[in-house]
Amino acid sequence: MNDFIQLQNDAHTFVEQATSYMAVTFILVVGFIALTIFTMFILDVTQTADAVRRNFPVIGRFRSLFTNLGEFFRQYFFAMDREEMPFNRAQRNWVDRAAANKMMTSAFGSTNNCTTRGSSIFINCAFPVMDEEADHTLYRVVGEGRAKTPYKTKSFFNISGMSFGALSAPAVKAMSHGAAMAGCWLNTGEGGLSPHHLEGGCDVVFQIGTAKYGVRTKDGQLSDDKLREVAALDQVKMFELKLAQGAKPGKGGILPAEKVTEEIAHIRGIEPHTDSISPNRHPEVNSVGELLDFINHIRDVTGKPVGFKTVFGSFGWFEDLCKEINKRGVKSAPDFITIDSGDGGTGAAPMALMDNVGLLIREALPGVVQILNEHNLKDEIKLIASGKLLMPTDVAWALCAGADFINCGRGFMFSVGCIQAMRCNKNTCPTGVTTHNERLQKGLDPQSKAVKVANYAMNMTKEVEIIAHSCGVKSPMLLKPYHVRIVQADGMSIPLSKVKVHIESQEGESIPAQH
Repeated sequence: MNDFIQLQNDAHTFVEQATSYMAVTFILVVGFIALTIFTMFILDVTQTADAVRRNFPVIGRFRSLFTNLGEFFRQYFFAMDREEMPFNRAQRNWVDRAAANKMMTSAFGSTNNCTTRGSSIFINCAFPVMDEEADHTLYRVVGEGRAKTPYKTKSFFNISGMSFGALSAPAVKAMSHGAAMAGCWLNTGEGGLSPHHLEGGCDVVFQIGTAKYGVRTKDGQLSDDKLREVAALDQVKMFELKLAQGAKPGKGGILPAEKVTEEIAHIRGIEPHTDSISPNRHPEVNSVGELLDFINHIRDVTGKPVGFKTVFGSFGWFEDLCKEINKRGVKSAPDFITIDSGDGGTGAAPMALMDNVGLLIREALPGVVQILNEHNLKDEIKLIASGKLLMPTDVAWALCAGADFINCGRGFMFSVGCIQAMRCNKNTCPTGVTTHNERLQKGLDPQSKAVKVANYAMNMTKEVEIIAHSCGVKSPMLLKPYHVRIVQADGMSIPLSKVKVHIESQEGESIPAQH
């Protein structure tokens, strides 16, 4: 009995002590909160940089918080499936399903407004191609007749230029292995060739940016010796001279200092932990003649196909280029041209360039095809279309418009886990795709993500083949302008071959041309 009474007394003592501790803790927490609020109040009313915080101390701080959270709430709660920019939920979900190899069919009806101006309507054939009649053997060769080692391609859908630096090491590794599985190429982007690009054994396109990262001398000039070293690698199939990028035409690459690690600096040949800013153009190239000279020099040194990447703002200079090619002979021509769209992606760019400079791929690609046909060069120069072409209908449209290949960047970023958090330039990507923070990179497993990269590429090919077979051709490579119609302002459609592209004359006047 005495033991029971003692136990009760101990229990009461414990409860009293716990209550006392909780009361003290509560008072300390309340005191800390009050002190914090008071401190913020004093800081807000005495600062002069932010009028809202000065006029509404403490409460005014929530404005910045809600502004930062706005992207999150719109993405998950308020935006409709086809409203969001730059990519809407319907697009992201399709890529996610393709990458996960999940069911690719939809139910009940289309949520796409097919009467929107510019929409593509593919012309189905009364007698479509049966699956067993499909031709999977078609391929294209780049550089035949000009390069010592032409490139026999395996896929019309490939990974666009995204440098190691803009992307993390795990993301590049995943894309390298995934590209090898799918049989597509991986473009290095302008940051040079890293071991991560080569790890999976995929075909590689080496991009030479304006800073010549990876193939530069100490003073930033092009190094022929380093070019030969890169070209000696069997995995490196082509070289792409980058003139301009869709998201920032007229401005070079931008990699913030916090993303320039020791490894990245070594690969690029620059100082670590300093901003990596590329020149806004190649000093060696200031005319169409110098462009051809530079391309031919790189091809002579490497022995491999060489082309250039740009975003078109006008067509007059391109007509001059075609005339110069015909004057010199077709062997002087670039082996390919990558046409980037004015709404292409990037890790960092001034908003003015990103929003309002450069023609979109829907106008640029048909314009380039028109000019090449006029100068009898379409069969000599392969065309690669790039810029927001991450859905099967976009890829099929580009093939109809005259593209030989399609490069995609952000679609493959989605396939490795990107959630469009819009943090690429801050080194805080929550999925590890565009950050060099090792803690955040741990969430991206290269092995499992490589499978998703391959699935996305292969399911894209399969879906585009479905469109091609519906149009009555055995392969997507046989799609032509008459296989697609473009919706006009009145909701009616006309064949792509009848769409007018305005090509400026040499005097800068805009004149309509038909293709």
